[in-house]
Amino acid sequence: MPFIPNTSEDIKEMLKKIGVSSFEELLRDIPEDIRLKKPLNLPPPLSEEEIKEHMKRLAFKNKTTRELVSFLGAGSYDHIIPSVVSFVISRPEFYTAYTPYQAEVSQGTLQAIYEYQSLICELFDMDVSNASMYDAASALGESVHMARDITKRKKILVSLGVHPWYQRTILTYSHGLGVPVENIKENNGVTDLEDLKDKIDENTAGVIIQHPNFFGNLEPVFEVERIVHEKGALLIVDVDPISLGILEPPGKYNADIAIAEGQPLGIPQSFGGPYLGILTTKRQYIRLIPGRLIGKTTDSSGKTGFVMTLQTREQHIRREKATSNICTNEALMALAATVFLSFFGKEGIKEIANQCVQKSHFLAEKIDKLRGYSLAFPVPFFKEFTIRCTTSVKKIIKKGIEKGFLAGVDLGRFNPDWKDLLLIAVTERRKKEEMENFVEFLISVS
Repeated sequence: MPFIPNTSEDIKEMLKKIGVSSFEELLRDIPEDIRLKKPLNLPPPLSEEEIKEHMKRLAFKNKTTRELVSFLGAGSYDHIIPSVVSFVISRPEFYTAYTPYQAEVSQGTLQAIYEYQSLICELFDMDVSNASMYDAASALGESVHMARDITKRKKILVSLGVHPWYQRTILTYSHGLGVPVENIKENNGVTDLEDLKDKIDENTAGVIIQHPNFFGNLEPVFEVERIVHEKGALLIVDVDPISLGILEPPGKYNADIAIAEGQPLGIPQSFGGPYLGILTTKRQYIRLIPGRLIGKTTDSSGKTGFVMTLQTREQHIRREKATSNICTNEALMALAATVFLSFFGKEGIKEIANQCVQKSHFLAEKIDKLRGYSLAFPVPFFKEFTIRCTTSVKKIIKKGIEKGFLAGVDLGRFNPDWKDLLLIAVTERRKKEEMENFVEFLISVS
């Protein structure tokens, strides 16, 4: 934001304009007992040049994945982002575009979203994709609404292999609708099929799993699909879009709703956002998807055009028929994913996925041989794996930063029973030398 100094005369003039005599009058609605009673002890005021220098010094204290070797995962990954992505999304016609309500002046944006939908449907092998959502968590929350409306049932089952923060978002979305949410146990790092069989019944609207799951492990998706559909429930799956370069897409195992975090598709980690929620479904559920849907048509002159075919927000239709309250336009993030997918193509995504598998297994095998470290689960994984540590995980992470590594995610922050577990992600960006140096670091800290 700009540097705007205000003199005491400026402040007086502003207060007069809004009809109060002092700044304290603006606080009159805040109860006295919760107001700060001590001075803030702020430093003396700075000039514009001094404040710029001060802010710059603070900014340089931040460390990014350009200075630190990152093994962080759990939904946000250090993947390659081609420079063409930022070049395209920085063009003013996209960067500053408003939600494309008026088709006649929004053809470029509408076409870009249409291309996004088409690419996502092909990647996921699903019939329909909406025009993007906030992130994976909100997409899962919206899928609960869909499952309830489609099946006319209420109960939702969520595997404990789903990201804990996503689970909390699901609970938030479900609470207001009175939709009961029950967890399915995990067994050896994957969904417990026997527990799923025990808990699923004729009142179950949907079953939510993550594949690869929160621990990085591959779920038995074909077995889960059979159990879920035998009871007439919907299968909702959260996938890593990069994994679809080599893993079977959701359409192949008959998922009803497939969602994903689109951050790996050309979107920087950016301290946590903005990200991209992907939501796909079967054609018969098209009228119950949240958000927007862009369609391709022909105008009266025979020219190809693009239109907002579906927009099921309460701003546009009767509230009781609305399927979501998505207000932010995520089209810029969807455009980044579109450019990323177009740039790499099928073979490129396959190569990225293959490198993730090869490099993650290389590092996992190295770590598993170390004294004090072992793989936590004896099951296949994609690009993330969970390590059980005899050394404090918090210590490993703290020392890692000192040595130039983001060592992974401490799973103890999500569940105290996981306090000895470290989640490590390996993407195509990691070099052999970096991984070997990381192994040496783990030896030194054990």
